[in-house]
Amino acid sequence: MDLSAYAEHAVRLVNTEQPARGEDLLRSPDDVPALIAPVRRIPSRVTDGDVARLRSVRTRLRAVFTAAAAGREADAVATLNGLLAEFPVHPRLTGHDASPWHLHLAGDAVGAAEGFAAIAGMGLAVQLTTHGIDRLGVCQALPCRNVFLDLSANRSRRHCSDRCASRANVALYRARRRAREPQPDRHT
Repeated sequence: MDLSAYAEHAVRLVNTEQPARGEDLLRSPDDVPALIAPVRRIPSRVTDGDVARLRSVRTRLRAVFTAAAAGREADAVATLNGLLAEFPVHPRLTGHDASPWHLHLAGDAVGAAEGFAAIAGMGLAVQLTTHGIDRLGVCQALPCRNVFLDLSANRSRRHCSDRCASRANVALYRARRRAREPQPDRHT
């Protein structure tokens, strides 16, 4: 079982908010199933309290990525440790949907927000300890502030997606081209 893969759930939660664009994809209980479904069964009842709790966790997870990207390792670790303490993992063996016995990190009795937070926090902690804190990044293509996990061989990823990388490269190219163009003489 690759626990570091659960770090992607932290990325998915953080990226439900795009502050520079004023977008929030986690507004109501109806938005929670799309976030949680890939990780665990959706509880029969998702409340506004779950949404508020997930938003709070999202803010703290963003702080982990932001601190890591800024080289503030101690801040990132302290924030993540706080999340791990607040949302402990409750592992249990399960077999469902004709699959063999396997491990779930949060039992079904755990609420929607708590279970997702435990899984995302644990995955991020395993990712950090296995691959290093410098693998947590924030997209450098403005205005995007999405977070990502740098799984590149040479630790060189700076953007959350190919789209943002292309947009940033085009902007740099245009800026260099403008800098090379002769400036009109304004005194004639």
